[in-house]
Amino acid sequence: MNPPLRAPGHVCAKHTGQAASGTRVTVNDIDPTLQLRTALEAAFARDSGDAPWAVAVSGGVDSAMLAVLASHAAGNRPLYLFHVHHGLFGQADLWAEQVEQLGQALKLPVRVAHTVVDTTAGQGTEAAARQARYAALEKLAGELGVTTILLAHHLGDQAETVLLRLLRGTGPTGLAAMAAETRRNGIRYVRPWLEADRALIIDAARRYGDATGWRAATDPSNADPRYTRAAVRTLLAPSLDTRWPGWRAILARHARLTAQASVLLDEVARADFAKLDPSEDASSFSLAAWRELDAVHQAHVLRHWFDRNGLRMPTEARLEALVRQLRQLHQLGHDRQMLFDHAQARVRCVQGRVLLEPRPAGRSGGAGRRSPATR
Repeated sequence: MNPPLRAPGHVCAKHTGQAASGTRVTVNDIDPTLQLRTALEAAFARDSGDAPWAVAVSGGVDSAMLAVLASHAAGNRPLYLFHVHHGLFGQADLWAEQVEQLGQALKLPVRVAHTVVDTTAGQGTEAAARQARYAALEKLAGELGVTTILLAHHLGDQAETVLLRLLRGTGPTGLAAMAAETRRNGIRYVRPWLEADRALIIDAARRYGDATGWRAATDPSNADPRYTRAAVRTLLAPSLDTRWPGWRAILARHARLTAQASVLLDEVARADFAKLDPSEDASSFSLAAWRELDAVHQAHVLRHWFDRNGLRMPTEARLEALVRQLRQLHQLGHDRQMLFDHAQARVRCVQGRVLLEPRPAGRSGGAGRRSPATR
């Protein structure tokens, strides 16, 4: 039986209120795992099927606690622990072993996928690792019939994502940051803790460790400012914590509001794209129809096109360069010199159709395919 995570003397939520000293007492003061457990239980309740789920577990605090609490919340639903072995750090074998041990303690099956991170596509180690991780998770899911994978992103991760995308100038769609639920290649990814403060997860881990002797794996890259996200944590976050203690919640709220606005922008983009005589797989569209749009809609529908084909957004300068090339093409839309490489894809125009095709191997074309972070 798994060790309980509730605080001794668990008190029902209806008894929260003023402590004897007059200090406001919250539910989380009495049962620190309540918000975490409730969010997980709600996620499982939204799926009425019986297909197995999995938890993506790195071995760190966040994903390990997600596994621990999910093992209780899953009920009778089959649950796996998925671990991706990147081989990027010397501790990789140890992390895989720790996840195996956690699975044994929770009586959950563990599947470890070994993958190679391709850093030659011009997208950086972090993005390449995310891409490899998602590909590995999806392969495991396909083999085992898993339909949903739980990810341990929390409020702090969401705030960091918003900040990073602000600094990259990604625009409204990017500032919506991570969604609580997304689909990718037929797999549903659920982030039940996006609104949870990491302090709750840390406290749950401490309690679980005290009860079982478990200790989390430590990834040195999380504190290495050479990595972009770690730079935010180590260099920017301390100053923000001092001047704006609530910055994480503020940025997460910004992401929620932007996501709502993005729904309307997506509707406009879909409507515009439908006017372009798109191919069934959305890999090509009519150049002449695209030219009928005004300048703002031309750029916006190209972003939508890249997104539908699983590509990261190009920078503003790169997008402007593509727009300029498409506007300058011969009216018949056939120009052998029109080549626009973008990560694994190449944009060409043939017989009046703007199309995406695989980029020849060995060429780098800027930002890579989208690969949201897991934790």
